[in-house]
Amino acid sequence: MGPDGGGVIGAVVYGALAVLAVRLVLSYKSAAHALRRAWRWADERAQAYQHYEVPRLAADGAENPLFRKAAAYVASLPSLEDADAACVLSSAAKSNGFALRLGPGHAARDAFLGARLAWTSAGADRLVLRVRRHDRTRVLRPYLQHLESVADEMEARRRELRLYASASGAGSSPAPRWTSAPFTHPATLDTVAMDPELKARVRADLESFLKGRGYYHRLGRVWRRSYLLYGAPGTGKSTFAAAMARFLGYDVYDVDLSRAGVGDDLRALLLDTTPRSLILVEDLDRYLRGGGDGETAAARTARVLGFMDGVSSCCGEERVMVFTMSGGKDGVDPAVLRPGRLDVHIHFTMCDFEAFKALASSYLGLKDHKLYPQVEEGFQAGARLSPAELGEIMLANRGSPSRALRTVISALQHVAPSAPPAAQPQRTLAAARPPRLTSRWSGHFDEASGSAGGFAKDAPIREIKKLYGLIKYRSRKDAGVVPVDDSAASQNGRGSDVSYEKDR
Repeated sequence: MGPDGGGVIGAVVYGALAVLAVRLVLSYKSAAHALRRAWRWADERAQAYQHYEVPRLAADGAENPLFRKAAAYVASLPSLEDADAACVLSSAAKSNGFALRLGPGHAARDAFLGARLAWTSAGADRLVLRVRRHDRTRVLRPYLQHLESVADEMEARRRELRLYASASGAGSSPAPRWTSAPFTHPATLDTVAMDPELKARVRADLESFLKGRGYYHRLGRVWRRSYLLYGAPGTGKSTFAAAMARFLGYDVYDVDLSRAGVGDDLRALLLDTTPRSLILVEDLDRYLRGGGDGETAAARTARVLGFMDGVSSCCGEERVMVFTMSGGKDGVDPAVLRPGRLDVHIHFTMCDFEAFKALASSYLGLKDHKLYPQVEEGFQAGARLSPAELGEIMLANRGSPSRALRTVISALQHVAPSAPPAAQPQRTLAAARPPRLTSRWSGHFDEASGSAGGFAKDAPIREIKKLYGLIKYRSRKDAGVVPVDDSAASQNGRGSDVSYEKDR
């Protein structure tokens, strides 16, 4: 064979070796997976296991609830995605909704309290749980309780939430009753514009409540939590209550105290609610003041106190009660406000410049703008707008961020303080309070009063800045420097109270 033939053969050999090396490098994951499977097979043959069957139907033909919960739990296991085989199903009710299911002969592994467990499918109507024999006494019962808890939580989050409204009975049944409709409010805790620190604390409190069943039972307390949302109309109290319900996955029971007959039988209404629900009572302060029906404020207060923590309020668990007030807490009986009846107090205030920027980012997609300094001057001058007013302005002018900001500037000019504090109207006085959302967490501090905490600690500095901003703002205004669109402001600047009337 000549030299040329030897060179060709050498090139072929080198090429084959290169391909083999590339193949080995690319398939190292497959090789590692094969090694893991071999090790697992050897380990399983060396262990003694106990098997527990979970049938779909019991011996009397009734459905076994554990089978449904176990199937839902196994379908959520991350190991099912890494299983050798699984069934893929689509949802007829939800577009692009796909789910994995354990098919015949398939297996999904799980771990609990340091023990390794495995689920296998023995047909369409039977699941088999495999536990190591020396772990079965220690982990079986806690594991099944964990499985049911997780499955119940998943089912609660998937189900359709409903809004129940109180209505007077008719005919021979004068007692109040509930009417319901799907609860489709889109608000979430992520989309609500409020102080990030306060939002994080409320979220943590709700999460702690959801996980606190055993803790409440150990203390001998009813598994219930109550919140007071108070502040001027349009500051987002009702929207925040809706976001709380969606975060918890609870149905909403809206108690309308102004409806005839409802206030007379609050306890009967409460007995007709279900666990895992949010009880919403709006405009509590207005109801407590009494009305034209001749009923005294003391009688209404006594009825509300029985509704809050009477014996009937203990009939049912895992409830969150939310009360709203459109004014301050002054004039409300302290017995209504005490911890145990109202555990968490959250103050919703008018927007300052920081809140405005958060809303502008959500509504207009703005992080900064050349008109921001003029908007900031308006807020520094002491003017305040509610989230509802700002939201309506930005919604109406969402096609032109510049026009929206000019309209905001004009609206701030209309509400800017122009007289000494003693002569200011009530709205301006309320707007001049510390402009950040504050809260009172029972037994710790009351940031709304500025006695402690971090939200109100810079009040003196803020007042100095506000005074400086007022002087600077007036000088610019007198010189005619501030450019605004008065026609747009007259159309959009003050037209938000109607569309946000619910958010009191």
